[in-house]
Amino acid sequence: MLQLAIRALLSGAIVAAVALIARRSPGAGALLASLPLVSVLGMIWLWHDTGDRVRLAAHAEATFWYVLPSLPMFLLIPALLRHGVGFVPALLAGCALTMLLYLVTVAIAARFGVTL
Repeated sequence: MLQLAIRALLSGAIVAAVALIARRSPGAGALLASLPLVSVLGMIWLWHDTGDRVRLAAHAEATFWYVLPSLPMFLLIPALLRHGVGFVPALLAGCALTMLLYLVTVAIAARFGVTL
């Protein structure tokens, strides 16, 4: 239970740091947010918990494939905001697009023998 609390605090601290840094410099906040810190921490914790190379390799590869369909969200949201759409609808549209693209990615990957 202590490990879970430490993990949650560390993850929360990263999110809080991104928000605080982005207030001063949107670019610097974006840079920190774009770093794969959560993915790296997840891999560290998965390795610590299991020591399973095959599982970790599968996790890292799946993370790569799931990052790709999430990228258009970061273009759609600012485009909508610049065209007068409110934050919540823009965010929801970005999330909906990402979910749709996740489904498409899983279907396409399966056709090439990649299991996500």
